[in-house]
Amino acid sequence: MNKSQLIEVFSKRSGLKRYNAEFIIKEFFNAMTDALANGEGVEIRGFGSFSIREYDGYVGRNPKTGEQVEVAPKKLPFFKVGKELKERVMDKVTAQ
Repeated sequence: MNKSQLIEVFSKRSGLKRYNAEFIIKEFFNAMTDALANGEGVEIRGFGSFSIREYDGYVGRNPKTGEQVEVAPKKLPFFKVGKELKERVMDKVTAQ
């Protein structure tokens, strides 16, 4: 499911007009993005939590040339699945 499909489903289930549903979904993701960019975590109970993980720099290798390359330290978003979501997905998988 992509963002457009999510907006469509949300619009139908909530009974909102598509442009209102689109506004809500975009604001939801903007708020999450802003929180993560500010170093805050985002927790949605039953779904999961988003946080920022810091990775140290290291010396890597260019796979094409074999040349050593310095990889800078970085901060990347990380998602940890919630218990309810994990169980629901596992129940679907095992039922098939």
